[in-house]
Amino acid sequence: MGLLYYQVIQVTDFGPYVTKLVLAMPREVEAAELSPEAFSVYVTILNKDGSQVEMPKSFIQRDEFVPSRGYRPVCAAYPSDLRGNRVEGKSSYVTLEMPYGPIYKCSSALAANFKNINGHESYTVRDYRVTMVGTVGEGDKALQGLVFDKSAGEFNPQADRFLTGVSCHPELPIRYGYFVPEKIEGPKPLIIFLHGAGEGGQDLPIAWSGNKVTEFTEPWLQEKFGGAFVLVPQCDTMWLDDGSGKYGNSGKSKYTEALKALIDQFLDRFPAVIDRTRIYLGGDSNGGFMTMRMLMSYPDFFTAAFPICEAMLDARITEEDIAHLKEIPIWFTHAQNDPIVKPADYALPTYQRLMAAGAKNCHMTYWEKIMDIHAGFKNEQGEPWEYMGHFAWIPVFNDDCRVDFDGQPVYWEGKEVTLMEWLAAQKK
Repeated sequence: MGLLYYQVIQVTDFGPYVTKLVLAMPREVEAAELSPEAFSVYVTILNKDGSQVEMPKSFIQRDEFVPSRGYRPVCAAYPSDLRGNRVEGKSSYVTLEMPYGPIYKCSSALAANFKNINGHESYTVRDYRVTMVGTVGEGDKALQGLVFDKSAGEFNPQADRFLTGVSCHPELPIRYGYFVPEKIEGPKPLIIFLHGAGEGGQDLPIAWSGNKVTEFTEPWLQEKFGGAFVLVPQCDTMWLDDGSGKYGNSGKSKYTEALKALIDQFLDRFPAVIDRTRIYLGGDSNGGFMTMRMLMSYPDFFTAAFPICEAMLDARITEEDIAHLKEIPIWFTHAQNDPIVKPADYALPTYQRLMAAGAKNCHMTYWEKIMDIHAGFKNEQGEPWEYMGHFAWIPVFNDDCRVDFDGQPVYWEGKEVTLMEWLAAQKK
């Protein structure tokens, strides 16, 4: 009979990865007894129905699939607590750290189904088998040939900061996750984030952990807002669904009224502790489209917005819409080499029209390309990882956006500001 193990998941710039396995040892061990070479790790990645996951080769190469099983190297082994935190002295738990990231295909904790129109992501079932191929300890206490193949659970601490709920809309209820700031001393702002197409569907935590939306709950970013509520709705199909069940180009969404009802319901739930003069709306790609849709449908409601690689065709934005939008503080983010939502058809002309219309508080950070500068991900040549140009949300979540379309710093009240600093300063 196999022994127990636990999985530790970390939400990164490139989504959630299984970064550690925690082994339940038959006796206490100490650091001197352990070495990474003593353990062999093999994983098979399954769907929730038990079928094996077929992984697309890349975000672009969706018709080519690679095996969803294989060995994972071990880079460290040490005594730990149950959650994988290193401890001094002896412990009955041993943590194995494993390399993870884009080039380690079996390290991801999710998979996307690109065989349907949505390409929805979902958390997978990762079936690990850890075999002890070396010896731990000596003499009568030596441990050999142990096999750990019974998953006892997983820890996903960033994603687990969110509570969940469902709106009471009679026709189109919307599931959502939300974060409540640790300390509420006076009303706090509300950040609403709308996910991309892949994060829709039925696996709710994907909405805030498929990308690094969890960063809004981190102390360093919470501090910029003086504490903030975070609301992350999830739609069943995609925000661009105009009722056809497909990606529409009408500029309409069947979710518009239902999403507004959810926001109103959430505000009514926390009437005394959410500052209604500081309601911030943002989203990426499909969610960037919905950000623009909501601004156009409810131009007097939101305090400020931060659409990211937004997918609202500029051709669907009327001059009347521009007249309303130019009064709303907006900070666009896009990459020049985005192959999915080409900026020339979307954010770029919209930004230019807003500026020509006299917008006083409109900005756009226009990245040449999106490079890894925080996670330490490398390509096969050992160089910093270059993300696909569509992934402009990565510098937003890391608060790297600080220059305007002209390449000059953005100022607010005489000081250079980042996007998040600017956003936190906006108030009706």
